[in-house]
Amino acid sequence: MNETEVVIIGAGHNGLTCAAYLAMAGLRVKVVERRKAVGGAAVTEEFHPGFRNSVAAYTVSLLNPQVMADLKLAEHGLRVVERRAQNFLPAPDGSYLLTGEGRTLASVEKLSKHDAARIDAFSRELEAIADVLRQFVLRAPPNLVEGFGIGAIREAFNAMGTAGILRSLTLEQQRSLLDLFTRSAGEMLDERFENDLVKALFGFDAIVGNYASPYAAGSAYVMLHHAFGEVNGKKGVWGHAIGGMGAITQAMARAARGAGAEIETEAGVREVIVEGGRAAGVILDNGTTVRAKYIVSGVNPKLLYTRLVPSNALAPEFLERIGRWRNASGTFRMNVALNALPSFTALPGAGDHLTAGIILAPSLDYMDRAWLDARSHGWSREPVVELLIPSTLDPSLAPDGQHVASLFCQHVAPELPDGKSWDDHREEVADLMIATVDKFAPGFAASVIGRQVLSPLDLERQFGLLGGDIFHGALTLNQLFSARPMLGHADYRGPLRGLYHCGSGAHPGGGVTGAPGHNAAKVILGDHRALFG
Repeated sequence: MNETEVVIIGAGHNGLTCAAYLAMAGLRVKVVERRKAVGGAAVTEEFHPGFRNSVAAYTVSLLNPQVMADLKLAEHGLRVVERRAQNFLPAPDGSYLLTGEGRTLASVEKLSKHDAARIDAFSRELEAIADVLRQFVLRAPPNLVEGFGIGAIREAFNAMGTAGILRSLTLEQQRSLLDLFTRSAGEMLDERFENDLVKALFGFDAIVGNYASPYAAGSAYVMLHHAFGEVNGKKGVWGHAIGGMGAITQAMARAARGAGAEIETEAGVREVIVEGGRAAGVILDNGTTVRAKYIVSGVNPKLLYTRLVPSNALAPEFLERIGRWRNASGTFRMNVALNALPSFTALPGAGDHLTAGIILAPSLDYMDRAWLDARSHGWSREPVVELLIPSTLDPSLAPDGQHVASLFCQHVAPELPDGKSWDDHREEVADLMIATVDKFAPGFAASVIGRQVLSPLDLERQFGLLGGDIFHGALTLNQLFSARPMLGHADYRGPLRGLYHCGSGAHPGGGVTGAPGHNAAKVILGDHRALFG
């Protein structure tokens, strides 16, 4: 049996962030991780001889700059470079949209003078609201509590602070915020723009990792969620971590270990120990018991409460509600080794567009049909694919003259209909995804010399992403802010004393941000000081 002050379940990026902050504050911290390597879904592996890539998480923007600074990630070896162009959207008719600094307006003008006159205003509208909402990222949302006491007083002050932040929005911006939280991205984009590619540029952010149509209510918030990011101080920019996404979590692990945290791999948790209504430790898969004052979970809340915490330790109504926690990404993830760069019919040859996020989804209607098809068939037969070729920015990932590409594919059903298994259809769907790219870039399929394929079931098995959900829970209105993961538990404290949430199932949600880990650490340290001074 081991004893420590804090046990953190899972060495994903949020677990490592939380560990680093707590260890820097002087607590004794032990992180236990089921897999052989730290990083969770943000990990880099060799998937074909000589070819490495980010296995699941694949691009950088949402990583919080305060977390990067506090953990001194640059000093621990992290380097992030910007895409030379931000997004490239080719269309079947040979037209295309290419965005990025100094590129977007000219490219939109070729497609629509009407949209060129409106795109800057819409981008500024999103950016202004995102600027205000960024202030909520590193603070706990107001938490609903029963009764009157110190907790209620604390949350009343929190609510007042929240209201004060929102008051900085103009009335018109508040109206836009309401639209973004409740309406569909498709409706909002149809009202503003006329060109399909321009709508698709924003619409893709509404459905990426979101198993829904761009016309689904609430999809506008998912679009806004992706506007929070920045790279190297530039807002709204996306980039690449040199060495892949594993470089982020390796730097976090160095920061945590440097502060004194212990990280143990191949140490999955079998059960959370509960004594007298309090989380008191964990039992590992190998039978080892680790006792601690604070148990912190970086895993999906549904996984935590339905598999790790004894059901008799939870109120029946809590257990019933967490059982309905919705996980739905619609994600199919691939990495491919290439012997040549792709050449797109719409923009042949090499160029900065190959460093961009290449979005193969030329209209909102295309995205809508993809979702409807996946619901009935199990996967879309004309899927949405985002292609990234990180070796154009980081040649260390592949042999000279060759490349690696990430395919982030939507829409596929988290569970196939009629009892079918993803194990029986994985390769068939992988072939379809490559063929989809080949339609836009003839010869792509012939250039693939190796591949790694992860269905939703594979993502669940390998990374604990239930249903393949990259966000640890859908970003829907009933699972956001004060309701993440549940009303009454938005303050990173679970229903058992001593149990805390630090993963993406807590506010502010998914993406490689580090924010839930930061926020949970702040709450734990506050509780520790209240108890022990």
